[in-house]
Amino acid sequence: MDYAKVNYYAEPLGVEKLRGLLAKMGISPRELLRTSEALYRDLGLGKREFTDEELIRLMAENPDLIQRPIVERGTRAVLGRPTERIRELL
Repeated sequence: MDYAKVNYYAEPLGVEKLRGLLAKMGISPRELLRTSEALYRDLGLGKREFTDEELIRLMAENPDLIQRPIVERGTRAVLGRPTERIRELL
């Protein structure tokens, strides 16, 4: 299967792209957060409520907050961890 690798540090994911990926994955923004990141703790993301839009904006501004890899194919996308999940798109 051919694929294109996107380094979202070099090519940041915007708010609209993140919204689209979340919709394709069928998950909430909170489910895409990397809770082990120091920034997650520094921003208090686990201690208070944030709206979905606030979380999406924070992830767009701070790519370290996004779990990876995300694999997208057509109208579907999956979080590629564990790697077996990628088979869902084949």
